[in-house]
Amino acid sequence: MVGERIPTGVEGLDELIGGGFQKGSLILMAGNPGTGKTTFGAQFICKGASELNEVGVYVSFAEDKKTFFHNVQNHLGRDCEKCRNKDKCKFLELVTVKEEGVSTVLESILAEVERAEAKRLVIDSFSAMIQALEKPIEARIILHTFIGKIVRQLGCTILLMCEIPVGESRIGLGMEEFVSDGVILLSSDELDGRLFRDLEIRKLRGTALPERKALFTLSGGFKVFQPFKVKPVEKPERFKPLPDPPAKFSTGSTFLDRILDGGYPKGSMVLVEVDEHVSTLQYHLIISPACWNFLAKGRPVMVLPSTGVDHKIVKKRVMEGGFTEEELNRLVRVCTCIPVGTAKEPYPVKIGGEKMEEDYQHYVKIESRLMKETGQPLIHVIGADTLLAYYGLEAEMKTLNLHATRTREKGNLCIVILKPGYTELSKLIGAMADVHLKITREHGVLILYGVKPRTGLHIVEMDASKGHPLPQLTPII
Repeated sequence: MVGERIPTGVEGLDELIGGGFQKGSLILMAGNPGTGKTTFGAQFICKGASELNEVGVYVSFAEDKKTFFHNVQNHLGRDCEKCRNKDKCKFLELVTVKEEGVSTVLESILAEVERAEAKRLVIDSFSAMIQALEKPIEARIILHTFIGKIVRQLGCTILLMCEIPVGESRIGLGMEEFVSDGVILLSSDELDGRLFRDLEIRKLRGTALPERKALFTLSGGFKVFQPFKVKPVEKPERFKPLPDPPAKFSTGSTFLDRILDGGYPKGSMVLVEVDEHVSTLQYHLIISPACWNFLAKGRPVMVLPSTGVDHKIVKKRVMEGGFTEEELNRLVRVCTCIPVGTAKEPYPVKIGGEKMEEDYQHYVKIESRLMKETGQPLIHVIGADTLLAYYGLEAEMKTLNLHATRTREKGNLCIVILKPGYTELSKLIGAMADVHLKITREHGVLILYGVKPRTGLHIVEMDASKGHPLPQLTPII
């Protein structure tokens, strides 16, 4: 039994802790009310009962049986009747006990675990069970004797839920952490005024932990997120365009379209603000699909790259969408301030880099030519830091204001990328933008949210299943 792991049933967590909890261990899960402890416990029991042919016992001191199974079926999509009919899931509904009843309750739990030969036990919550005890030493004795007996003799893995009252930091009576094999702390906080869920592994005996903190959501169940990973595209395929809703352009992502109520408004300016530690590939994951959606419909794309991005990177992104070099040279223009391009590759275009007004007129001529040749609206992708570096703040803001007006008149779309370190510029461009998105990172996890329109936090993962990299967005709820 030593070293043997049992899966938790929580997506993303097993990869973080070496395959699951050690079999026969005692895990303490603590958190404020509403942080997801019951959902976690339900998934832990369901994993064993429905997939591994293991009997699980769920002991509740707060929730009745009918409510518990209703929530499991509706929120987790589990067939509770099937598991109950097979006698794989036991639910003990217990009232909060008085001091003289603690031993009796523990004996009844032990008897049920022994009778069912249960391999998983959840006590929700340990705080309620021992609330009448006067001394912490009594709780320690209970843990060592009764629960220790279940672990050692029956090989049952125990998950103890512990409530942390709002405003307090101590877990339970203060001694549970020392007795337990593992301690996991769940918390709900805020990030820029939006709900943020955090999981901290304070202790897990026998486990090497690459990360001790992780983000999680309760969307569709308890899910833990690993640091952002680049997923290889095994079978490249051409991007399939998404339809444009009335008066909007699709973002190229079904997830982002849903968040933005259909997509980007036609004739709008979009600000994508990128936080530090967010890589070029990561923010391109959000922007590229919109450009692919234009290209797939024969619509042109103009790019004034951010610093650190050149025409070769833009070409790489176009090719990742499955487009041809002929489409690249016909529909894409990458405007730079350094000499580039050949007769065979007309897509890079030098526009100057000295006088803003003259360079913008050159830029507008390129736009007009592309729109005339295709008869289609156009998408602009502009690096705000590049404009600032070459022309200064005053000239940049004047030009962006003119361009925002022109974009609305022509019914085009303009996406402005803002790198970190330009707080004042963020306020100025954000004020004129119709859509303002922010991309940041926490614990290595990529997060996207809307400032305008206001949205909650969404975890960004890479989906390569369709033959090209697309963002998969999961809300933190």
